[in-house]
Amino acid sequence: MRIKYSESFKRQAVEKALSRTDGTTLLQVTESLGIGYSTLNKWIVKSRNQQLGSHLEHDNASIGAVSKEKRPQDWSLEERLEMVIACGALDAEAINHLCRERGVYAHHVAQWKQDFIGGLTTNERTDSKRLKGEVRDLKKELNRKDRALAETAALLVLQKKVDAIWGNDEDNSR
Repeated sequence: MRIKYSESFKRQAVEKALSRTDGTTLLQVTESLGIGYSTLNKWIVKSRNQQLGSHLEHDNASIGAVSKEKRPQDWSLEERLEMVIACGALDAEAINHLCRERGVYAHHVAQWKQDFIGGLTTNERTDSKRLKGEVRDLKKELNRKDRALAETAALLVLQKKVDAIWGNDEDNSR
């Protein structure tokens, strides 16, 4: 039978696991708490994804370890600009350290900087949708013109056949 642990116990277990000293292993923490190793690992992953109850209370050193890590594409333009500005006066090592704290890579910041320099303010998805719509409209127009051209060609062929069989009316009127 599975044991149901309370949310507060899970939060405390994750806190204990993340704030352990260098000599303590994760296995020792699980044994002291009487829970399975994989169970604690799942709780740690859930806490990083903010799926484990309410936000954990941590000191500043462990907030980065459990904070909700946003993907680089989830950052707003304002957040990106703030990060580019913050990295502007730093050397490479300091940039890497700051990026690790915030959950992004230095190449993301470099790309964001290039985007701001290049004036890229529109969303790529919006541009893609607009272009797909234009392509769809152009294909419709091309198909319509192809059908009209085919109809005109068929009428000309029929007219030539009628003229060949019955003769041209203009020739008989003279």
